[in-house]
Amino acid sequence: MAELDNEKMKAQASAEEPDAETSKAKETEASEEAVAEAEAVQKAEEVTEEAAENAEDEADEDEAIEEADEEAAEDAEEGKGEGKKSWAERRAEKKQAKQKADAMKEQIDQLEDKVKRQLAEFENFRNRTEREKQAMFETGARSVIEKILPVVDNFERGLATVGPDQQEDPFVDGMNKVYRQLVTELENIGVKPIEAVGKEFDPNLHNAVMQVESEEYESGIVAQELQKGYTYRDVVVRHSMVSVVQ
Repeated sequence: MAELDNEKMKAQASAEEPDAETSKAKETEASEEAVAEAEAVQKAEEVTEEAAENAEDEADEDEAIEEADEEAAEDAEEGKGEGKKSWAERRAEKKQAKQKADAMKEQIDQLEDKVKRQLAEFENFRNRTEREKQAMFETGARSVIEKILPVVDNFERGLATVGPDQQEDPFVDGMNKVYRQLVTELENIGVKPIEAVGKEFDPNLHNAVMQVESEEYESGIVAQELQKGYTYRDVVVRHSMVSVVQ
């Protein structure tokens, strides 16, 4: 009985030993598969990196080819009709063109400055001519006014002799109307009479021809106006002829 049990145990051990060997073989196979898979992944990554580097190199080559084509086109454009020019020749031509452009710009600036100066001189000439023309006009106007003032004086002297009973006379009324019209037109162009009687003597406005005594006015005051004076645009055309209190 004991022998039977031993044989049974041996048989069982014998059966288990192949299973252990099988399991170990499976583990070894799985490990090898994992290593192979890892190697495959690494190799795939290396291939990917190499492909990317190749693509980059190809892009750089394309760019270099493109730049070379552009330079060749520029050289062909610049050298058209004269053959291909060297870099030094092209540089010299660009420098010469820049110098020519600078010279033209300087010439343009000089011409602009000359035109501005001429415009300023013309503006000054026009202003000066305008002032001279205005001065000539005012001089001529004063000359005409000086000739008209004696006519006004004669009107005033004549009307001053008319008595109160003759004021309604048609002739006297007509002379009064002509006189007033003449005085009004003179005022419209800027002719104004100078105030004299009762004012302090001013040599710029008054011409003293005599001195008198007066109880009404103080010394240095105009007591009587012998001839009326006038101004034209604030410039004296004729001084007032007056007598001054001594």
